Amino acid sequence: MSPTLTLPDAIAQDFGLIADLIQIHAVEQPDSLALRDSERTLTYSGLNALMDRVAAALQRDGLAVDDAIAICAWSSVTYATVFLGALRAGVAVAPLAPGSTPESLARMQRDAQAKLVFADASTADVLGAPEACIPRIALDGSDVGRAFDDWLAPEGAKPTRVAPEPSSPFNIIYSSGTTGEPKGIVQGHGMRWSHVKRGARYEYGPDTVTLLSTPLYSNTTLVVFFPTLAFGGQVILMSKFDAAAYLRLAQESRVTHTMLVPVQYQRLMAHPAFDAHDLSSFQYKFSTSAPFGAALKADVLKRWPGGLVEFYGMTEGGGTCILEAHLHPGKLHTVGRPAEGSDIRLIDDEGREVPAGGDGEVVGSSAGMMVGYHRQPEKTREAEWFAPDGKRFIRTGDVGRFDAEGFLTLFDRKKDMIISGGFNIYPSDLEAVLRGHPAVADVTVVGVPSEAWGETPIGYVVRKPGDDTEPAVLLEWTNAQLGKTQRLAALHLIDELPRSAIGKVLKRELRDRHGRG
Repeated sequence: MSPTLTLPDAIAQDFGLIADLIQIHAVEQPDSLALRDSERTLTYSGLNALMDRVAAALQRDGLAVDDAIAICAWSSVTYATVFLGALRAGVAVAPLAPGSTPESLARMQRDAQAKLVFADASTADVLGAPEACIPRIALDGSDVGRAFDDWLAPEGAKPTRVAPEPSSPFNIIYSSGTTGEPKGIVQGHGMRWSHVKRGARYEYGPDTVTLLSTPLYSNTTLVVFFPTLAFGGQVILMSKFDAAAYLRLAQESRVTHTMLVPVQYQRLMAHPAFDAHDLSSFQYKFSTSAPFGAALKADVLKRWPGGLVEFYGMTEGGGTCILEAHLHPGKLHTVGRPAEGSDIRLIDDEGREVPAGGDGEVVGSSAGMMVGYHRQPEKTREAEWFAPDGKRFIRTGDVGRFDAEGFLTLFDRKKDMIISGGFNIYPSDLEAVLRGHPAVADVTVVGVPSEAWGETPIGYVVRKPGDDTEPAVLLEWTNAQLGKTQRLAALHLIDELPRSAIGKVLKRELRDRHGRG
């Protein structure tokens, strides 16, 4: 990076490095806050200096471009600094979910070929005893590993300049950390740079204050985290989501941007004190990662100032649809239209494009695509679809349909679609009906084995507080509104739906629960 390059010139480049943008901010606005958590703040000059020390320490320990570290901890200023410092050294980061099983975490560390693991006290139990070949660094001064301050290069240390390519690994995001065999999604520097370029549309700048309550190991968070810092804004990190604390922070800090998953919007809008908070500073609110109901979007638009933007895509990349809900209130049932530079198509079970107006699996191609699954070329091939002209697309596993104006409506995950008696049933259709009952606070529908039909749908419902509607009443009410082939075979009450840390319903757990009787 040229020392005289300004921020607008840097971002205008076809490709650049996010770590270089931090250096520009350290010169242009050294005393502006960059990062904040409940215990610590860091200015851009402080962040830049600490990134240098992290990068220098990694290089001292023999790590080079394309090597990797792992971070298994809850969000903090120190976590963010290690991530950014690794990028300055050209070292890829594998952020691991602390909620994973010890067995999964061990597999992920080995799969990433992590040379170092950064952790905190809260993850000591799940990480288990350190593997002899992978040194461990404690981010919080705990005894989970070598103290971070002791490991860090001395003040004033400068790393050797590196120049990663667009395809060089930026991070490795693991798609399965609670159950199943984890797959490492390798995202390149070019993919992250495309997110920065897109950020100009959403008014990121030095006055931006972004509040993030989703974890830093999630791609959901990083989609907003990096553009905020790229444009010189401030990021406030919450280690855990709490609706009351979120609302208080948002009001006190005059937050302008945020990323929330749909279940967090649901909990915030239902909080009794929501309307008592001054949220007028908000410019943009984002959402991704899970289905976002039209009624909930409408409630957010009505009661929460600022724009509402839904991103639809995969961690693997391949293309994005964007719904700017505040501009298209009549399209809240959709996930929007393909973003600029995204080629989104629909294909049938034989891999042929479906005609206009037809249903098919969503596939996408763009500059923002994963390099592949780390060390799993066969899984990478399974995730790819190639057009007749050879253009590479990533398969989403979602089934959808474009309307006449180019907006995409999703029906369901292909793997979650229920085939009952030869008929295709989309759980989302049944869930939409159930949500219309005044007793229902949350709901999901899954397919389970049936001797008579092959598969049959059953529902799991969380009732609203204080409601005592019987399951049989809900079942009868729902089935009266469904077609004969769609009807639920059973409906169960549940205190809370099992969800991942970013709000996705873990349907596999419910299927397993049913199987165990």
